[in-house]
Amino acid sequence: MVTPKKGDYASMPLSDEGRKAADAWDPAKDERDGNACRAYGGAAIMRMPTRLHITWQDANALKIETDAGMQTRILRFGGSGDLAITDAAPSWQGNSKASWEFLGNVAVARGGGGQGQNGGGGGAAANAPQAPRFGSLKIVTDRLKPGYLRRNGVPYSGNTVVTEHFDRQTEKNGDVWITVTTIVEDPTNLTGLYITSSGFKREPDGAKWHPTPCSAQ
Repeated sequence: MVTPKKGDYASMPLSDEGRKAADAWDPAKDERDGNACRAYGGAAIMRMPTRLHITWQDANALKIETDAGMQTRILRFGGSGDLAITDAAPSWQGNSKASWEFLGNVAVARGGGGQGQNGGGGGAAANAPQAPRFGSLKIVTDRLKPGYLRRNGVPYSGNTVVTEHFDRQTEKNGDVWITVTTIVEDPTNLTGLYITSSGFKREPDGAKWHPTPCSAQ
């Protein structure tokens, strides 16, 4: 991945404070200060050229691992340790709360360990027939350490809230894709919403999985 040049943020809705911070970007200082992962935080990691490994950590939490930066995201559905994580210190991946949003149905907060059609689970009577359901996985993340929306120092603050929608599509040729739409809200560094979309194609195995550490350069 080619890092944009310092000051290349014309398409970003940056505030004056955000532009000032971007103009002061110093990747060597980030490396020295132990902040090489600033561009791999929860507001930007899905924009990286990375592969994802997605598994159920338990009945109420999805785990997403990335090979770029070797980051781990935990997406918690309602009723699974929310109070404990809310009081935790800010981190690169923050506190992510997940819920299923089905078309034509009320959103279901509990994950149910992937039970039910399309991994939804929860919210239906035990013996009710399972009709096909379609919708998105919604994730809201806060308690993030300040990081970068781009590798060239375009900042987001600790007040940032990130909302994501994961949508799964199957092409006619059998290819399976996940599209991640990301909405970043940062009252400190942005003058409006920063919205992006990224696509990930399912691979047959982990042969191309190549973990690499964070780099600020």
